[in-house]
Amino acid sequence: MASATAIDVGRPLARPRSFFDGLRGSLQGSEYAWAIAFCIPYVGVFIAFVLFPVFYGLWLGHSPALYVELLHDPIYQQTIVNTVLYLAIGVNVKMFLALLLSGFFTRKGWWVKGLLMIYVLPWAVPALPTFISIHWMLNTQWGFVNNVLWDAFGIDGPGWLDTSRWLALGSVITTYIWKNMPFWTVLLIAGRMAIPQELYEAAEVDGATGIKRFVHVSFPLLANLYLVCTLLSTIFTLGDFNTAYFISGGGPALSTHVLATLGIRDAFEIANPQLGVAAVLSALPLMIPLVITLMHKLRTSEVQL
Repeated sequence: MASATAIDVGRPLARPRSFFDGLRGSLQGSEYAWAIAFCIPYVGVFIAFVLFPVFYGLWLGHSPALYVELLHDPIYQQTIVNTVLYLAIGVNVKMFLALLLSGFFTRKGWWVKGLLMIYVLPWAVPALPTFISIHWMLNTQWGFVNNVLWDAFGIDGPGWLDTSRWLALGSVITTYIWKNMPFWTVLLIAGRMAIPQELYEAAEVDGATGIKRFVHVSFPLLANLYLVCTLLSTIFTLGDFNTAYFISGGGPALSTHVLATLGIRDAFEIANPQLGVAAVLSALPLMIPLVITLMHKLRTSEVQL
């Protein structure tokens, strides 16, 4: 058995740190009390406006009978198809075009910077006035688009939002792409600007220019950022309510609803909040894997802007 030294004998035993000691840190006395006092309002707001609505919503939509009712509802079946198309077409077309345009806007020239300022305007303008304006522009009788078609070509424009499900859904998806694409373009521009210029110079020496430089230099270095942006955009779009609601309103004949708008319709228009919450919660089987994949990607790879 090892012999104890004088220093060991005189040293008090260290008390193991508890969870609350870790929260306290180096704060003592009144400093710790003031820290608690300042945190309490934020904790209360978080519980009242985040935790309580989440758990209350889960409690409202916990009954399996609600999901059986949804699955037998033809409007819900259409809504699932609409949501899948909204995500698949809207997100992927938007991100692909943003990737291409980010390369154009990194070119030198004052006129390119001017075009970038104009290009960003749709994202910078508030969403609701924009969507309401587009809704009235697509009006069948007195909308701006159909009036231009009549004045310029002497033809009657189609009923963009009134007669065809696919025209209305296409209008919603097109508006979504136009409104949100500038934001992701700016992120990808930042990613391109973070690529060292020496790599492009070395690629040019090796004969890689134009498409080859993009394939072998730009895209491999932007791949992680592009994937993370796509995952984030998919998560945001899955909960997007404004575009479909203010462009088509779910019409014609409730055929262009997405899950976010159908949940509001069921909860308020037909006064069935449990069914509305269940419609929104039915997106969780897609939302949870997306969030897990995003967290895993952020943890295992480096994403630079």
